[in-house]
Amino acid sequence: MDLALLRTFVTVHRAGSFTRAAALLGLSQPAVTSQIRTLERQLGRPLFLRQARGVTPTTIGDELAHKAAPHLDALVEITETGLDDESSLRTLHLAGPPEFTAERALPALTELTGEDGQGYALRASFGNAEETLEGLAAGHHDLAISTARPRGALLTASTLCDEEHVLVAAPKWAGQIDSGALKTVRSVKRAPAFENVPVIEAHESLPFVSRYWASVFDSRPAAPGTVVVPDLRAVLACAVAGAGLAVLPRYLCAAALERGDVVALHEPTVPPLRTYFLVVRTGTLAMPHIARAHEWLLRAAADWC
Repeated sequence: MDLALLRTFVTVHRAGSFTRAAALLGLSQPAVTSQIRTLERQLGRPLFLRQARGVTPTTIGDELAHKAAPHLDALVEITETGLDDESSLRTLHLAGPPEFTAERALPALTELTGEDGQGYALRASFGNAEETLEGLAAGHHDLAISTARPRGALLTASTLCDEEHVLVAAPKWAGQIDSGALKTVRSVKRAPAFENVPVIEAHESLPFVSRYWASVFDSRPAAPGTVVVPDLRAVLACAVAGAGLAVLPRYLCAAALERGDVVALHEPTVPPLRTYFLVVRTGTLAMPHIARAHEWLLRAAADWC
C-alpha cells in the first residue's frame, strides 16, 4: 500500500475535512479526493461519509486510522530528526497570547535551550486563540497555548492552568470611592461604587471588565473604556499611573499589588477564572522534542495556579 495514500488518509481523518487536509498537505482538494478514492478502491470499503460540512470516518476508517497513524507519526519523526546528525538543534515553535506566553511559558521553556536542553531552539509567536489554533492546525506551530478548547480530532488539548482575575486600580481611586459604597460592593453583588471610575482595557469591547462584571456583579460595566491598549502589560502600567480601574490576571499584577502600586478594589468569594489549554496536532506527541516541551510546560503550570 502506498504510504502517501495512508498519509493523506490520516490527515483527512484528523482534519475532518478534505479542504483542511489539502491545506495541511500542500495539495489541491481534488488531489486529496482522488487519493482517498484510490485507497478506498484498493481496500474495497468506504473510509469516509461525505457530509455538508466535512467528512465523518466509517467504522473501517476509524480502525485503519487507529492502526496506521502511530506508525506514520514515527516515520515522520525519523525523517524530521535525521539519522546521522544527532547534534543538530531541534526547533520548537510555540504560539500563544502575548502576556501569558511571555510571562509564564517562555521563561519555563528557556530552561530547555541550554547545554542541558538536548539541543533545543525556540521560536515564539503571539496571537489570539483563533489565530494560534489556525496556525497550529496549518502546521506553523508545534505547540499552542489557547483560552479556547479546540473541537474536532485534528487538535488535542490538555488543561494547562486557571488564571484568576483581579479588579485593581491605583490607591488614589480606592481613597476617592465612598467607603460605604465599597462595603456594599463587598457584601452584595452590586457595583455602584465603580460607575464613575475610568476603565482601562485591552479592547474596545471590554472583554476582561465585562467578564468580571457578569461573573461577580451579574451586570454590565456602566463606564466605557477610557484607555484602550492592546497588551495587558500596558493596561497594568496605565493602572499604576492612575488612569482608572482594570481587570488583570493575578500573576501579572501580583508584584504591583505587593508593592502597593495598585490595590484590589474587590475580593469576591469566588474570583472569576479563565482556563488555558496546551494544544498540539493529534499524533505529534510521538515526536520527542514536542513531547518533552509539552510535559515540561504541564509540570511548570502546577506552580502557576
